Amino acid sequence: MSETKNPLGLVSIPSVSSEGLVPVGRRVGLRSYLSALWERRHFIIAESRAKMSGSTRQNILGYGWLFINPLLSVLAFWFIFGFILGTSKSVDNFIGYLVIGVFFFQYTSRSVTGGTGSIRAGASMIKGFQFPRAALPISTVVRNFLDFIPSVVVMVILLILIPPAEEITWRIALVAPVVILQTIFNVGIACFLARIGHKIPDVVNLMSILTRFWLYGSGVFFVIDDKLANQPELLTIMRANPMYSYLELTRNSLLYGVDSPWWMWASAIVWAFGMLALGFLYFWRGEESYGRL
Repeated sequence: MSETKNPLGLVSIPSVSSEGLVPVGRRVGLRSYLSALWERRHFIIAESRAKMSGSTRQNILGYGWLFINPLLSVLAFWFIFGFILGTSKSVDNFIGYLVIGVFFFQYTSRSVTGGTGSIRAGASMIKGFQFPRAALPISTVVRNFLDFIPSVVVMVILLILIPPAEEITWRIALVAPVVILQTIFNVGIACFLARIGHKIPDVVNLMSILTRFWLYGSGVFFVIDDKLANQPELLTIMRANPMYSYLELTRNSLLYGVDSPWWMWASAIVWAFGMLALGFLYFWRGEESYGRL
């Protein structure tokens, strides 16, 4: 390429094609966005592990709090609802029922609260680097997933050791697809709330209250079917809650060793992939706004 001199005698900069280039922060096509996100998968995992280990170093018990926290919640719920209010009388193996409810619900609630504030928490990274912003809420879910897996192992051990001992059947293998579906759902809702949390910062504080309402409506420490047997319309609404399906599928497969109805699996699948599509597309459409913090 030949270089030309301007009137001042300086060599001009060779022209370069701008084809394929986009301004920093500009939203790219969905396919390119997904490709860029996949290319940064190692960054997402490394960043998740770094935040996970960084948070545990600040505590004397370190990783022990991953198990102590839900166990203390189980103890508190057992004392209030099981011992004082007598809810345990109508639930087979109330301790196991409660352990599964608390462990699995906290997995989603932490993904929800972390995802809501992920954009503002990553403000310095957004200003310093160019990358798909969806990596931030996804990293939050990955971090909680890495915390959750050893918790599931501890949960299974507790269910085996704490009486009454339940017979473990082949259906324990069905817990894996439930965890996968719940994780997919967590990614979708984290992305959806990340954009809302970016636009309305107060939502971050509000989510702790909303997740508490969600907790009480998910059958974590009582059987929804028994409490609402005389209110079929309300029972149908409560069963539509995604956490109801994830908790009941796990209890049926791990605790009681029975088959779950087909509609429960259908609900879990529709919620997982439906929320993923809705949440990710909603987040992607706001990509250009995340740099303006």
